[in-house]
Amino acid sequence: MSALGPDTTVRFRLNGEEQTVHAAADTRLVDLLREHFGLTATKAACRIGRCGACLVLMNGSAVNACLLMAWQIEGADIISPEALAALPEGHVVREALVAEVSFQCGYCAPGFVVALTALLRREPNADEAAIRAALEGNICRCTGYFSILRGAMLAVQRLSEENVPADSALTGAPTD
Repeated sequence: MSALGPDTTVRFRLNGEEQTVHAAADTRLVDLLREHFGLTATKAACRIGRCGACLVLMNGSAVNACLLMAWQIEGADIISPEALAALPEGHVVREALVAEVSFQCGYCAPGFVVALTALLRREPNADEAAIRAALEGNICRCTGYFSILRGAMLAVQRLSEENVPADSALTGAPTD
């Protein structure tokens, strides 16, 4: 028995595959990803939803995995940072951030990539104001953010040049 209630069985989709997990209802998604599935790109940093290091896509939106309990992901479509390269936008975002040498240590990078991928799936022609707004919940202690913004703007440029479709086999069309 967990602090908030009994164990529960949760069914959800993770990185394109159906999953069934038996866990305490109050187990955080970040802990399920890291401990049960071995997906460690989602970081357990602040654990209060303020740093963005634990971001994942849930039903197309960037969410803090440290704030989601097991019972809340029933039926959800979760994409961890490890699977973002399978999304056209995720692939372009990663390459653009690398091209602009956007990160130093890289600890925060998965969260930034998730946030930008979610934004660009919704708004492929995002301007700098939209990018800044989408990244408000992400903290990087190594850079001055300008290289991250340059990488994000390069991703927008590359997406417009490639005319990337808004859906993929992994998740279907993005949701609002």
